[in-house]
Amino acid sequence: MTRQAQIKQTSVKTALVAALMSGTALGTAGAAFAQEATADAASDEIVVTAQRREQSILDVPYNISAVSGAEIEASQTLDNAELLRSIPGVSVVDRGQRNAATLNGIRIRGLNVDSSALGDYAVSAVSTVSTYVNDTPVFANFLLKDLSRVEVLRGPQGTLYGSGSLGGTVRYLLNDPDPSEFSGKIGGSASHVNGSDSVGWTGDLTLNVPVAETFALRFNLSRADYPGITDYVNLYELDDNGVPVAPGGVLSDEASYRVEEDADTVDIWYGRIGALYEPNDKFRLNFNYLYQEDEVGGRRQQTLGSDGFGNPYDEFENGSIQLEPSEREVHLASLEATVDLGFATLTSSSSYYDHEGSSVSENTGFYAQAGFLGFYYYYPRPMASAVRGYADEAFIQEIRLVSNTDGPFDYVVGAYYQDQERQATQESYLVGFKRWWDAFLPSAASAVTGDQDFNYVRDETFEDFALFGELTWHATERLALTGGIRYFDNESNNDTLIDLPLYAGLFQPTNATFSSSESDTLFKFNLAYDFADDDLFYATYSEGYRRGGSNAVPLNGPFAEDPRWQIYGSDGVQNYEAGVKGTFNGVRYDAAAFYIEWDDAQFNTATPNWGFFAVQNGAQADIKGLEFQLNGNFTDELAYAFGYAYVDAALNEDLFSPIGTPIVDDGFTLPGVPEHMLNFALDYQRPLTAEYDFIGRVDGYYQSETQNAISSSPTFAQELDGFQIWDLTATLAAEEWDVSLWVKNVFDEKGVTGVFTEAYMGSLPAAGYFGNGSKELISLPRTVGVSFNYNF
Repeated sequence: MTRQAQIKQTSVKTALVAALMSGTALGTAGAAFAQEATADAASDEIVVTAQRREQSILDVPYNISAVSGAEIEASQTLDNAELLRSIPGVSVVDRGQRNAATLNGIRIRGLNVDSSALGDYAVSAVSTVSTYVNDTPVFANFLLKDLSRVEVLRGPQGTLYGSGSLGGTVRYLLNDPDPSEFSGKIGGSASHVNGSDSVGWTGDLTLNVPVAETFALRFNLSRADYPGITDYVNLYELDDNGVPVAPGGVLSDEASYRVEEDADTVDIWYGRIGALYEPNDKFRLNFNYLYQEDEVGGRRQQTLGSDGFGNPYDEFENGSIQLEPSEREVHLASLEATVDLGFATLTSSSSYYDHEGSSVSENTGFYAQAGFLGFYYYYPRPMASAVRGYADEAFIQEIRLVSNTDGPFDYVVGAYYQDQERQATQESYLVGFKRWWDAFLPSAASAVTGDQDFNYVRDETFEDFALFGELTWHATERLALTGGIRYFDNESNNDTLIDLPLYAGLFQPTNATFSSSESDTLFKFNLAYDFADDDLFYATYSEGYRRGGSNAVPLNGPFAEDPRWQIYGSDGVQNYEAGVKGTFNGVRYDAAAFYIEWDDAQFNTATPNWGFFAVQNGAQADIKGLEFQLNGNFTDELAYAFGYAYVDAALNEDLFSPIGTPIVDDGFTLPGVPEHMLNFALDYQRPLTAEYDFIGRVDGYYQSETQNAISSSPTFAQELDGFQIWDLTATLAAEEWDVSLWVKNVFDEKGVTGVFTEAYMGSLPAAGYFGNGSKELISLPRTVGVSFNYNF
């Protein structure tokens, strides 16, 4: 019988208790060293595959965290923002569900220069943190369902993973089908969020179906339906054509407004089909297909200041004059074949994904504040609507050979290929402008083509080939030396269309095309020394890389930009790290110090003339910090975890735009990077009767203040206050079922992680804009819920 089958025979109550208790005994705030879902709950060993082979997490010679899927479920973790906040040294921009998959907002060890307010549109630069679903490098923000574990690897990982990274890698590993027995689970929850007038619910079904002794299927189906909390209080009344109603006539300034409460509704469908064929212990074939569809009614973001009538905004009120829904759909299919060759294990991983989505954004505040757009903006009842879309499609093939021998040398070698196509679009409309123009100047009606004033389409292709590997020499029983190398060769193409079609014949559409290619070699060196039986010292030097590309801006015609905006180069890091990890008197500890040199940092911005979405290379940055985790038990019934991370991330030279415009001075703190982060957890477990156990849990998180953006202008710059979030969970567990009462964000902290300032998108009555497009990106308010699971 397999280890996985043995674990499945344990009671639900025992597994749940083990997940919660080990989550604190081995992790920080339920995450740092959580137990692997398929590991023996009574064992001290935590098994991970971060180095492409199964090994104890204490033998991994760098800082890694792991969270079991059982613990994610037992802790009632609602989304990725909550999960990642629980891991020391990891920060995240919490945008809620709207556009949650448009932009990867994970930040590890302070590697970020992008504005925290980004997220409405897909950017060109790839994230500093790579994410995987099994072996597929994709950021899709799937629901956290039926996971074996989540691993968080800090530092560059290009010598072990096909998709390189600068700051680290997050791996979401799914539970495999099990041919040994039929099993399943039915679960659900109901919850209420502060600010909402309704109750949200979720439903989950998992089935494991053996088809034969060597073949099994696994099915997941999940539905989440959450009411909103955000009240849109300045919405225009619209007519049947979607144009603001004009009660005093088209040429008058009068408008009608309405309120829509709890507008940011969330509706998610998630499904997965897994298939496992394992005819013997030498061959294994694993297939997975995942699908998710999201529909979100608006932003979980509240507006600052007052509207144009002088009414201050209350909590959870948004001043947009239009609704801002979003939707997306993602398909992912993967096939992994594993062959045991005796001396090594050969793995082939093939995957394909197709991810696309769209959203409507309020742009009226931006137009109102940008006075240079007044020549066509100032008309009654202005309504600037930006309809944005993104698409990401890729085929990935990776082949790895991992040694199995017990000699003095271990190795991992691999080849990686990726063929990716990405698209970002924006169609902007001045809704109602054509109707007003025809009434205002009927003799020149043909001069205005319609309401669309901006059209932008960016098509990108990227092809990457890489060879990577690591060789470890076990010089003695206690000393191991590792060298890693990565060679890559890639090519990218960018074709961009821009057009301002509002006025007939005034501008002609412009296309710009540009191609670029890069190849280079990266290195890694590591020393690991077991200075005691359960204690490890390690030191690492590793190089990270992020690909460059082209902005494809036009160099002539009405939309011409400076040629220096045409292309942006790759950026890279040199990561120096040393740490210790192990156990002492039953307490697990992990401490690391790091120093990172970041060269030519890429950040997403816009060109100065016509606002092309563009990437530029910035100044150098130095990042240094400490990470510390401590986990143990006060008593047999009470376990604790503590984590702390210190990050000092700042530019070490003045930052200029590609055309020489000064942006910020040397020493500016990188945005979205808290200097201090704390994690804390307590787990308490006690038998109530022979049939029932009680499990209680407290989780806490704190981050210090952060910067909103790299900018000295008040239009973007703002210091965001630090905040703390506390969660409580109480669970009653029986043999086949469990029920939990839980509270998220007990003290109802706003937890602001990004801001659109009033100077950027605020109200301007003089321009006819009485709404307000400024907003704070807030964490989920206090949420009270109950969850139930039945296993069979």
